[in-house]
Amino acid sequence: MRDVLEHFKLPLENPVLIFALVLFVILFGPLVLQRLRIPPIIGLLIAGALIGPHGFNLMLRDASIVLFGTVGLLYIMFLAGLEIDLEEFRKNRYRSLTFGLLTFCVPMAVGVLTSRRLLGYRLDSSILLASMYASHTLLAYPIASRFGVTKNSAVNITVGGTIITDTLALLVLAVIVGMTQGEIGQAFWIRLCLSLAVFAALVFGVVPHVARWFFKHEEDSISQFLFVLGAVFFTAFLAELAGVEPIIGAFAAGLALNRLIPRRSPLMSRVEFVGNALFIPFFLIGVGMLVDFQVFVKGFETIKVAAVMTVVATLCKLSAAWISKLAFRFTRDEFLMMFGLSNAQAAATLAAVMVGYRIELETLPDGTVVRLLNEDVLNGTIVMILVTCTISSFVTTRAASRLAVLEAAKDADDQAPDILRTMVALGPAESVERLVELATLMRPPKSSERLFALHVVAEDSSPEARARGRKLLDEAVKLAAASDHELEPISRHDVNVVSGLTHALKEYGVTDLVLGVTRESHEENPMFGQLGATVLERSNKAVFMYAPTQPLGTVRRIVVAAPARAEMEAGFVRWFERVRTLAKQAGMTLVFHAPAPTLAALRKLGEKAGLLAVEYRSFDDWDEFLILTSILRGDDLFVVVAARRRSLSYNQLFDKLPRQLARHFARNGYLVIFPEQLGEEFEEHGDLDPSMAEVLEGGVKRLDDAGRYMKRIFKRNE
Repeated sequence: MRDVLEHFKLPLENPVLIFALVLFVILFGPLVLQRLRIPPIIGLLIAGALIGPHGFNLMLRDASIVLFGTVGLLYIMFLAGLEIDLEEFRKNRYRSLTFGLLTFCVPMAVGVLTSRRLLGYRLDSSILLASMYASHTLLAYPIASRFGVTKNSAVNITVGGTIITDTLALLVLAVIVGMTQGEIGQAFWIRLCLSLAVFAALVFGVVPHVARWFFKHEEDSISQFLFVLGAVFFTAFLAELAGVEPIIGAFAAGLALNRLIPRRSPLMSRVEFVGNALFIPFFLIGVGMLVDFQVFVKGFETIKVAAVMTVVATLCKLSAAWISKLAFRFTRDEFLMMFGLSNAQAAATLAAVMVGYRIELETLPDGTVVRLLNEDVLNGTIVMILVTCTISSFVTTRAASRLAVLEAAKDADDQAPDILRTMVALGPAESVERLVELATLMRPPKSSERLFALHVVAEDSSPEARARGRKLLDEAVKLAAASDHELEPISRHDVNVVSGLTHALKEYGVTDLVLGVTRESHEENPMFGQLGATVLERSNKAVFMYAPTQPLGTVRRIVVAAPARAEMEAGFVRWFERVRTLAKQAGMTLVFHAPAPTLAALRKLGEKAGLLAVEYRSFDDWDEFLILTSILRGDDLFVVVAARRRSLSYNQLFDKLPRQLARHFARNGYLVIFPEQLGEEFEEHGDLDPSMAEVLEGGVKRLDDAGRYMKRIFKRNE
């Protein structure tokens, strides 16, 4: 019995019991406090304070808590860099710079003044304390992510400004430490600039190339996740070697991998899940353990310092956000979002106060040690962290909920009146992952579009073929679920595959069909295989024929070739939106090749959509189609907008397209789009005799020839 009680002696020492306690706190702490309308982040901070050494002393803030907390802190910054919309960031880069300088300069000026006048601190101590006000942590960023407003301009500007103000604040810390140690000089500045330049070259020059190569050659999900984690923490270590805090390196890693991890992909889902379920809660609990409730009874000086620090930090961040609101003409909710995200003090603040507290300036005759930042500042920092994090969580939750409602209403207004339904026709097992990836990345975020996966079982199929079909459907459902998409599996029995597919298109009201293309299919039929050719003849729906060579996340550019009069087709806007969504979600650059009138229509759509990473190049002569091989790079996806016969943009050269793609564009993945056509669909004849089909096809061809002949006669008579 005594041995059993030893395990429950406070503070707990059994690592298994400690880990179990932390997991239960992560699970139940926010749930209990949410009933009181307290945000989950504050719930974890309060829970950490209660179970920590200054609360009920259930556990110590030992090395394991510090380790997991450090990982969680880096994870927050990494996710901020990974989820930032680089296109929006590029659009708002000057605003981000403006806000970053405002949220740094205002606290620095006010902080130095108040520390000197109200607290009577030395100049170097005042500057370091002011830099603590200037920095902030994106502690409430998971709230914005949960409400789905991370694409909002205010959020993007705040995230961009965060890296600017935190970098400047941490550089101030490095300079102050160098001054106290007598290292400031020309050599110090040269060493700092060179180390930061080398760090930037490694992170943004080497890491993306290595990651792209790894993702192309290693498709195991666990290996990819471990590679991402290794890249994040190694980059954080490189930042430390360069003379700045690891959080800067973690954010830089997020930016470097941003284009390689699509927002709605299985890898992104895994990264977010592990961080939000484990690492980030550990960090919040660890910060809560620093809260010492006894600081309020240790004397007036501690309370005074804590009050001054909290008020100055909050008002300065509020002022910077208000000035930005006026300058950028933001709404009240966007202003509150900027203030909420930028008010929380935690990461860089903790780093600065711990460094300042360790630096001993002198020892007085009575044995008192004079530190750069004294114990009152250390205790005041804990109070400031708790108060600012609380304000940040409440304000961000309110602003994010209101912005989410407004964006949902805007999306509803912009929603197309027709309901989109995409079907993936499953064939060879090796293409399932790529076909599902394409379908999910072409699906707009927050869309009500339905996704289907179809496998047709012919009447003469063997039991092994039927079992393989069920396995393919199960795999497709799992792949879609890994990226938070719901995919409906359909197993259909019919006379043959063609009949089953065409029946399913009508029965489920499908608007877009995704088909896989292989080399073998070109040999069966010159028009992308027998299945593809028949579907194009009997259906007027949009068809996407995809021949992948690498994951879409590793593609740099989408090179689109569109024919003359493509803008006159009924499905013109639809395929443009599909390609635009794919490029945006996978972080690709768009390059359009088309005749001048078609380019003008594409440019108009691109400007309306706010595209930035896009190029428009004139291409008129489809007789010189193969010249595009010299334009394509190894990591490009080649998209060809084709057309069915008897359509406005049809070109006879399209008959050569399948074999040209197979022979001359094999190193690139390619996607051939047949846009939607208006009019009634062709009646299907799944059991039609092949010889009769040839007769009908010949008759249609002769009618076409006769029609063209009559047109020439009428034109000549005119």
